[in-house]
Amino acid sequence: MEFVTLAETRLKLSRVGLGTWSMTGDWWGPADPQEAYATLRKAIDLGITLFDTAPAYGRGLSEELLGRAIRDAGCRDRVVIATKAGLQWTNSKVVRNCSLSWLAQDLENSLRRLQTDVIDIYQVHWPDPLEPLEETAAFFGRLLQQGKIRAIGVSNFSPPQMERFRQVAPLHTVQPPYNLFERQIEADVLPYCRANGIATLIYSPLCRGLLGGRLTPQTQFPPGDLRGGIDPKFAEPRYSHYLQAAEELSRLARERYGKTLPQLAVRWLLDQPGVSAILWGARKRQQLEDLAGVWGWSLEAEAMQAIDAILQRHVPEPIPPSFMAPPARAA
Repeated sequence: MEFVTLAETRLKLSRVGLGTWSMTGDWWGPADPQEAYATLRKAIDLGITLFDTAPAYGRGLSEELLGRAIRDAGCRDRVVIATKAGLQWTNSKVVRNCSLSWLAQDLENSLRRLQTDVIDIYQVHWPDPLEPLEETAAFFGRLLQQGKIRAIGVSNFSPPQMERFRQVAPLHTVQPPYNLFERQIEADVLPYCRANGIATLIYSPLCRGLLGGRLTPQTQFPPGDLRGGIDPKFAEPRYSHYLQAAEELSRLARERYGKTLPQLAVRWLLDQPGVSAILWGARKRQQLEDLAGVWGWSLEAEAMQAIDAILQRHVPEPIPPSFMAPPARAA
């Protein structure tokens, strides 16, 4: 396992953390809470110290499962809890809400579900166009001063938004989507974070399974799974293009390193300048089995060039992950 210490804090993060978005069913089809709990316990046993969750995941169920797993394992002093605020379920959909009253309620709900009195990394889930960003930053700054949180983060923020936030409150982390198929942050977010000492917690490292090595043209996605109609990457003819790229990347991983495609995809991320940690999205215990093969090696320049050539050949115009953005609430 590799670790990194978050600047200006004592938080020691495993460079691969566990992301819990897919554990509770929303956007991913039916899920098994018992299996999700078992996955959390296995991640703890494997030495993962960074756990990322949010109230929006399963309408609080993800936080409840994580809180119970940490309590039962007796490891609260050894793990870093990263959760978020600023999304609200309303009329069976998620909308952005960073009003101060909702943020205060969101915090208390998260503390209760997580069974803790302090959140290690507290993040704004999405910027809210209906609320002044400076007020949101000031609210998070007060929580830091009060000791209710140990570090401040944002998720899905652009550099201009981060710059505005930082005029009011410290900013320790940012959480953007990034993977071999979604590299848009290389142009702006990563350079900004490197220049300003902001840690990056990368989500969607396997691009919703496209880099997981298990999808085929015959794969059927269950009702409610975002890959069944929401994510444009999974619509033909694009889907076939991504699968062809994945197949060739898998062959490179196997023949050059004796590794699997997920191991290659995650190692590629960890080797990128400015990447602090990635969030491995697992909902079943067996999905953590590839983790051991991530450590102890790196990609040389020649392999990086070969990967770029594969991507250019099969997906020269990659689709950005903008489809994931939740709408603003009604004004």
